[in-house]
Amino acid sequence: QVVLVSGHLDSWDVGQGAMDDGGGAFISWEALSLIKDLGLHPKRTLRLVLWTGEEQGGVGAEQYYQLHKENISNFDIVMESDEGTFKPSGLGFAGSAEARDIVKEIMTLLQPINVTDVYDTADGTDIAYWMRDGVPGASLHDDINKYFWFHHSQGDTMTVQDPNQMNLCAAVWTVVSYVIADMEDMLPR
Repeated sequence: QVVLVSGHLDSWDVGQGAMDDGGGAFISWEALSLIKDLGLHPKRTLRLVLWTGEEQGGVGAEQYYQLHKENISNFDIVMESDEGTFKPSGLGFAGSAEARDIVKEIMTLLQPINVTDVYDTADGTDIAYWMRDGVPGASLHDDINKYFWFHHSQGDTMTVQDPNQMNLCAAVWTVVSYVIADMEDMLPR
């Protein structure tokens, strides 16, 4: 059984892609790194996917889906961050009402950093195939006021990234992915 965390690499035009979507790749990597460093061993596999070809029609995500869809019942949740890694506010979620209630309960663990909201939909080109077929999905919600200042521009460099805000995003990703991976049962569909 798999809990998938992900971001994609799509610096395909003028920018370096550090914010879009290097930030999503960074926090996904960091989530697994933190869990490993803490010596935690969840019941399910945590899998990091760094998608490619998102801007070219999602060809990387489609290929991954085609290779793994026969095991779709073993995918607990698919998570994608693709709106930068600015100050987080919560999690977008797509899934059953029962699964949403569980995710809301998990998000209460993030009260100390004031990131507890659960929004009605999850977005993510790379996880859309899975969500369409009923796998619960989650996307990071953060303050995107400055997102389009840098999106696909020469200004999308590492200087855009605020380490404190990225750490908060990584905390959200880490807590949610670990708790879901370590629950007794998979999220209800």
